[in-house]
Amino acid sequence: MTWVSELFAGSQHIGMVSGQSAWLLGGAVVALVLATSVVTAITARLPEAKATFSKELRQRTWAWWIMIGALGAALLAGETAVVVLFAVLSLIGLREMAELLPERRQDRHTIMWLAVITPLHYWFLWEHWYGMFAVFIPVYAFLFLPALAALQGRTENFLSRAASVQWALMVCVYAVSYVPALLQLPIAMEFGRARAEGSAPGLGGGQGAALMLFLVIVVQGSDVLQYVWGKSLGRHPVAPSVSPNKTWEGLIGGVLTATALGALLWWATPFTPWQAAVLSFISCAMGFLGGLVMSSIKRDRGVKDFGSAIPGHGGIMDRFDSLVFAAPVFFHLVRFFFA
Repeated sequence: MTWVSELFAGSQHIGMVSGQSAWLLGGAVVALVLATSVVTAITARLPEAKATFSKELRQRTWAWWIMIGALGAALLAGETAVVVLFAVLSLIGLREMAELLPERRQDRHTIMWLAVITPLHYWFLWEHWYGMFAVFIPVYAFLFLPALAALQGRTENFLSRAASVQWALMVCVYAVSYVPALLQLPIAMEFGRARAEGSAPGLGGGQGAALMLFLVIVVQGSDVLQYVWGKSLGRHPVAPSVSPNKTWEGLIGGVLTATALGALLWWATPFTPWQAAVLSFISCAMGFLGGLVMSSIKRDRGVKDFGSAIPGHGGIMDRFDSLVFAAPVFFHLVRFFFA
């Protein structure tokens, strides 16, 4: 048997890419090739008046190449590379959120501690220390940060200041870290020929890689499909004061289409087709709510994007807005019902 056929049969792997995860990555690349071809054809025919839209469309497409490439390269390098990648992304996201905090200069001593808490949290994840990973931020960090702020003696707007820092840590670090945490889910069943590879630091299972790609493809696919359906048929905004571009037509069309996509990808998971559909639907719905919440934050702070790290998309948290709600829920549903 050749190396290529062994790879796709699941008996060989590079890093964490094997079997189902290799097919998912390959499918994502094929989809990007098709999308790039369509975007190139469309933008070539748009008039000069649409030059700005054409540029944004091309930027979004090439940004997807970079994002999929970075994730694929990290998976090929192994679990440690994936954990480091998401730790760096969390730190960038924290910086974006810190820029929006109303009193960031006065609370800089408290905010500086986020740069210590973040790598420590990801170290617990890398060590496969699930108990500490699960409680470190929502218990110890959440108690430590307001106590530290109180010791500084400034009581004006204390509740809103403390809550803002805690929320930034929750969404940018804790919620985001549930994406790489999927690599370590102890699935107690066999699907395909892939099996979990133990619990030593840096050795996440191949099953987990497929689960992570499944979630990312379905949730991010839902975002794209909601945009397409909304642009095509959107008439009735869901929450016009928060995000006027999010319509009921886009929401329903995008979520249902992405749910169907998830059901079609059931073979890459430990789920049956109907279970994959249910988990996809819940993840897409949570993703929509995450986007709505993050849009509310931007409206409150009077900004269009969280940053400019990703051309055509905005900041890191503009791209993670749906995953921060979807990933923790998906992780715990899978862990409770399938582990």
